[in-house]
Amino acid sequence: MGSFSVLTDITVLLAGALVLGALCERFLRSAIIGYLLAGTLLGPNVLSWVRSVDEVALLAELGAALLLFSVGLEYSWARLKTLGRVTLVGGSGQVLLTSGLVALGGWAMGLGWPAAIIVGCMVSLSSTASALKELEDRGLLESVHGGYSIGVLLIQDLAVIPFVLVATTLAQGTSDGSVLLSLAQSTGYALAAVAGLYVLFLHVVPRFLGLVPMTSNRDLSVLTAILAGLIAVIVAHKAGLSPALGAFIAGMLLAGSPFAVQVRADLSGLRTLFVTIFFSSIGAFGNPAWMLEHWAAVAGAAGGIVVLKSLATSVALRVAGARGASALATGIGLAQVGEFSFVIAAICRGTVLSEYLFLLLISAAILSMLLTPALIALAPTLATRLLPSRAGVEPEQAGTSEHPHPDVIVIGFGPAGRVVGDQMREAGHAVCVLDLNPRIVANARRFGFEAMVGDGLHQDVLRHAGLRHARVLVVAIPTPAVAVQVVRLVRAIAPQVVLVVRSRFHRHSKEIAAAGAHFVIDEETDIGFGLAKSVGEVLRPAVPESADTGGHTDTE
Repeated sequence: MGSFSVLTDITVLLAGALVLGALCERFLRSAIIGYLLAGTLLGPNVLSWVRSVDEVALLAELGAALLLFSVGLEYSWARLKTLGRVTLVGGSGQVLLTSGLVALGGWAMGLGWPAAIIVGCMVSLSSTASALKELEDRGLLESVHGGYSIGVLLIQDLAVIPFVLVATTLAQGTSDGSVLLSLAQSTGYALAAVAGLYVLFLHVVPRFLGLVPMTSNRDLSVLTAILAGLIAVIVAHKAGLSPALGAFIAGMLLAGSPFAVQVRADLSGLRTLFVTIFFSSIGAFGNPAWMLEHWAAVAGAAGGIVVLKSLATSVALRVAGARGASALATGIGLAQVGEFSFVIAAICRGTVLSEYLFLLLISAAILSMLLTPALIALAPTLATRLLPSRAGVEPEQAGTSEHPHPDVIVIGFGPAGRVVGDQMREAGHAVCVLDLNPRIVANARRFGFEAMVGDGLHQDVLRHAGLRHARVLVVAIPTPAVAVQVVRLVRAIAPQVVLVVRSRFHRHSKEIAAAGAHFVIDEETDIGFGLAKSVGEVLRPAVPESADTGGHTDTE
């Protein structure tokens, strides 16, 4: 009965998240707000329809780990090297400046140093999930302040690692004299765990994913990725660290392999499930009655967080060399508190953080996240109006991508795809290759192409390949049904891209063209023309030797 009770609670929570998420997506353009509201309304502080709070919290912790695993897959070490000075210095400066100011302010207001430090860590983080989704929906990812936002969020995600270590150490209730020793021990355990995860995710998992059974059966590769992620969670837990921290490190290590994009796409459905539970469980922390009773403190804390973070982020980016309006727009857009702040708060609840302080921080954080759509939408306009002497928010891309944007994407790198890639590269065009066979991808990389293991039927895979910036997408795979699905998907998400598609059999050419392909290369027709040309050359009448001499012959 207990198991079915948990299942019932999860069903109720997901149903509420679906309804409120759809409503908030329709009117506020943010489903995450709906997830938060669903948890608040259905949780123990309002309707109490969700009763198995501890079991749901366990799933939420797993959701946080899976979310961090997915985030880690976005940030390979190679990508970190491409960060420009502005985002690297500005992002690091934002984290240090915000956490430092908040910690000093909390200490001045009577908090002990442990609590002040934890509050500073929490406030310095922004919501990666909320901010990136809003920026993408509003077409702002390609703006300069959108690029700065990506870089700052990346640095903040990296800061989660030491923040969780600090939170775990302080939550153990050690005395002031043993805090450094405990932190050193935690760091040592973390380094040992990272070493083990390094071997697992850079050597064992990629080779296992490259085996023939893995490439021929996608279910096996998905199970491998899930198993590896769970192993990372267990390793981190055994080392005394946050499971989410282990998942994040594992994702970052695996991000350097050619499988990262496809693993991320394969886990997208499972990630959606657990992330929804995660945000809903965060909402369950909220207590509307408590918030109304302490509305002045909650509103003051949320307003102070938004103003302080906007200014701190703007100052840090300005010092790093960003223009004023773009720096301020970035700060306003990232002024909310992040989802991983709730992870830190949960670690320290009842130890470092008193119940009043915990509820105040959670309430202010939820309120700041509810403001995210408005902050993102108004950021460029507010920044320009507040800094009228500046040239305004720059529209061009800030250039934080891991590799140059491709002109041509080739799906399928068999003999036909290889010819296309070689010809386009010789013509000076940047080419990105997608293929599900790891050996083919490895060969493409040896030939100097940007290549990744990925299925062209996944929107996330196409996005990471650079579809938004590509001019042409070539479908060189021989399977007609897959080609039609790829064409329809690309036409739906990137109608500006020209589609050149291979049709192995003549009978499928019309179907591919009807799906939206601009050019269909009919193999059977082209082979027929080639055969006819060869036959014609054989049967062509011989030309007399004297035909081109006007009837005269050479004499010696």
